[in-house]
Amino acid sequence: MGLLSEGTPLSWEESKRVADHVRKHGIIQFINQYNKLKDRSKDCLLWGDEVIEYMLVNLNDKTKKAALVLNAQPILEKLMEDEYKHPEEHQTTWRPEYASYMVEGTPGKPYGPRMSHFNVVEANMRRRREEVMKLLSYDPNNFAMTLSVFPRIGCANFTIPQHLPDPINGVSRSLFFPDEAIFGGHPRFRTLSRNVRERRKERPAINVPIFNDKKTKSPFIEDFTALYNSLNLKSTGASAKPDHIYMDCMGFGMGCCCLQVTFQACNICEARLLYDQLTPLCPIMLALSASSAIFRGYLSDIDCRWPVISASVDDRTREERGLEPLKNERFVIQKSRYDSIDSYLSYCSDEYNDINMVYDKDIFNTLTNNGIDRLLAKHIAHLFIRDPISVFKEKLDLDDEVDTDHFENIQSTNWQTMRFKPPPPNTDIGWRVEFRPMEVQLTDFENAAYVVFIVLLTRVILTYKLNFVIPISKACFRFFVDENMKKAQKRDACRQEKFYFRKDIVTSESLCCCPASKRSPQDRGEAQSIDDEYDLFTIQEIISGKEGVFPGLMSLIERYLQSVDDCDVDTSCTISQYLDLIKKRASGNLLTLASWTREFVESHPDYQHDSIVPDSTAYDLLKTCSDITFGHVTDSRLLNDKYGSKSNENIPPAMTKVDAVHANMASKQQGSPMSTDCCSV
Repeated sequence: MGLLSEGTPLSWEESKRVADHVRKHGIIQFINQYNKLKDRSKDCLLWGDEVIEYMLVNLNDKTKKAALVLNAQPILEKLMEDEYKHPEEHQTTWRPEYASYMVEGTPGKPYGPRMSHFNVVEANMRRRREEVMKLLSYDPNNFAMTLSVFPRIGCANFTIPQHLPDPINGVSRSLFFPDEAIFGGHPRFRTLSRNVRERRKERPAINVPIFNDKKTKSPFIEDFTALYNSLNLKSTGASAKPDHIYMDCMGFGMGCCCLQVTFQACNICEARLLYDQLTPLCPIMLALSASSAIFRGYLSDIDCRWPVISASVDDRTREERGLEPLKNERFVIQKSRYDSIDSYLSYCSDEYNDINMVYDKDIFNTLTNNGIDRLLAKHIAHLFIRDPISVFKEKLDLDDEVDTDHFENIQSTNWQTMRFKPPPPNTDIGWRVEFRPMEVQLTDFENAAYVVFIVLLTRVILTYKLNFVIPISKACFRFFVDENMKKAQKRDACRQEKFYFRKDIVTSESLCCCPASKRSPQDRGEAQSIDDEYDLFTIQEIISGKEGVFPGLMSLIERYLQSVDDCDVDTSCTISQYLDLIKKRASGNLLTLASWTREFVESHPDYQHDSIVPDSTAYDLLKTCSDITFGHVTDSRLLNDKYGSKSNENIPPAMTKVDAVHANMASKQQGSPMSTDCCSV
């Protein structure tokens, strides 16, 4: 969820008065950290799944109702005991998340560069789920489930204990989402909910297209008149669109779960390269992991949570959204705080930065005058067009030489598909990038497969000097007519859509992020136009290849695996199973969870084909999901029943000895096992 500072939260009006102070000192803090650490190198590859949130779900066999258990705080306190007792040696790490029905679990320590670490991921995920399940065992109907979205969020009585929303005095002022469903153990979450709404000057307006089934009303219009009248509220009806599912607060987005992966690079240059090269993969992996088909009890016409969470934290005013002339605001801003990135960071990618990105020119000048290069300065100045929306009284006056709270305040509330992360002060953590688009899956096997796949891709990118970069408008820009992120959210995008992707991904030289590496049109050889460098591909073609046109990511990964000499038999077997899952999902031989969910609902006897998912259908759906998660049943449409990795939390002793030797060698060498020939910036 980002920075979790402690203290007394400021209201939006109080935060607004100190916004310039936070921005000014945030930039000073970044400059200080950059100048201290810009030449840092020798960091080895470290990585880990950063955010797996577990939903606490109750499946009542007697009433046939599914609900979310608002018990995260006491469970979290128990989960964190081991970390407090053994701060240097604990296998799992737990943190609060937005909702009081979810807990966030990560590995106790990051994974390293050895191949054997790939065989630990699933076992650690399994341990995390078991730890939560143990604390939920007071009720045999409770389950720790990894769901991108709970299908009944916002429906009547979707929580245990039951609470009513308070649209008059509540933090969210939601018609559907009670404040009690927001985690109360840390002030950040309710402060964000309140300040997003107050800064926007109205509730967030989330409108998801309804799935138009045989008996769906046309037009589909929700009538909230009776609800508003019962609360003595005036409704204009302007926020809810026809043929859309309406939601109205941060909880509908931040109450979703996801799967993210963070990588530590050997230096800042490698981090910037990975940031760029992974960006075109964001929409591909979003579609490939799609798992969200039902919102507020309705079957939607999208497969991903992304547009929901984007709209849920959209704090832009009407002026900033371009609906009214600028009078009180500084910028017209094209996107929510939660969206795709707007620029590449490496100079070899600069010519593909083809959109007019809004940025604070004064901040940009401050950065460049203090030695920050143009692309990185523009990136930071773009993030800092936002206001801080969660400020703590005790954290206003800081030592900018040693603290970075003001920088992280704004950095951590720009929730984009990729995140470039400077080293925290006074730690041995290096320059990192965070891959953020993926949806979480039902089973530990699936989640491990997606994590391992994307980590292997980073190794392949750096080993073979691959270049995936395409114009940013095609890769990310949310308002471009045919852009990839918009396509990735569509129903059955994994099988039905085509995505812009680079045709020739093999380069003849090392990619570099320094200004001297900027390419000219002549550097492209015969292909004088950037438009000749990419084409439309299905996800199957991107993953498995298109004969004579594109080799496929999987063939490059397999080639890489054949070249490594430190992969034990169990790890090799596990990776093979993971890659098979990815290939079959890409081909459509195995369904995404979103597509499987649709088939389940449409075949359920209680579903009337009117887009309304009855409570009984939702219960049976989640009961089946739970049974699949815990291995009680299999469904060959979703998962091959022969899948079974050899994941183990213990790295083979021989590999442990090799790790020690490599660690000693790394301390004497320049760069990491994944370093490139790039210069430092």
